[in-house]
Amino acid sequence: MMLRSQVVGCGSYLPARIVTNDELAARLDTSDEWIRQRTGIGERRIAAEGELTSDLAVAAARRALQRAGMSGNDLDLIVLATATPDHTFPATATKVQAQLGMKRGAAFDIQAVCSGFIFALATVDNALRLGQARTALVIGAETFSRILNWEDRSTCVLFGDGAGALVLNAAPGGDDARGVLSTHLHSDGRYHDILYVDGGPSTTGTTGHLRMEGREVFRQAVLHLSEAVEEALAANGLTGRDIDWLVPHQANSRIIDAIGKRLQLKPERTVVTIERHANTSAASIPLALDEAVGDGRIQPGHLVLMEALGGGLTWGASLVRW
Repeated sequence: MMLRSQVVGCGSYLPARIVTNDELAARLDTSDEWIRQRTGIGERRIAAEGELTSDLAVAAARRALQRAGMSGNDLDLIVLATATPDHTFPATATKVQAQLGMKRGAAFDIQAVCSGFIFALATVDNALRLGQARTALVIGAETFSRILNWEDRSTCVLFGDGAGALVLNAAPGGDDARGVLSTHLHSDGRYHDILYVDGGPSTTGTTGHLRMEGREVFRQAVLHLSEAVEEALAANGLTGRDIDWLVPHQANSRIIDAIGKRLQLKPERTVVTIERHANTSAASIPLALDEAVGDGRIQPGHLVLMEALGGGLTWGASLVRW
């Protein structure tokens, strides 16, 4: 019997504090118009003092579990995608595990930066298909505000904080069954220096700040994301016209538009939250998913294509029949 990973609940959480472009422009050499034209971002959420990545993750996870009609007791696997863990170790996922009351199975972090949610989803999907777990929680959670240089207008305007989560069950599945159809992961460490954080336990002993060559990241994103999307479609014998929804990583509205055009999707078939969320790294896809499910756009049976690129470089895509 073939097993498939079916989504049974989703949830998200955003910190209360909203930071607008105008607020940043009051202390940086930038403007609302400049940021919007180049990125599509209008505002972002920033975690409160003392509000940790694990706090965001737990809030999103609880909402996803509630919508699935489950509790932490029902879980036997948590995979948390984050580049901003609470501590160097242990894994932030184990803190989430304890707070959710999950006492069996395993919980661990995955670090693939903005691609992290796709990597975490692939990991959970493999475990459920192989029978290593029955019910799993995939979380993307970030407090990127803690690794930004708030004097660097080229990077600090781009990012925000947040978390999103999916609950998945292993269920029998045929060709037309709901669930994760395929995942496709890639990385190329030769591009390390175009997007990285200049700190870490083994290098400086400090957290460090995000560094980015924006134009080169943009170029690589359009190239590799287009390849990943085509790979996902080909693996399932589909074309862009078969896709109901594109849920991309929310990094830059121009990148999102380029991928949508490559798929020949109408703009209204792409879920875009970057204007209000900015780039929340591993949290951006599940945040966008939860919004589109919550407002009724994504319905059971819809084909949903997700894609992301992040530091490493890492990139990937996943196709799900909702």
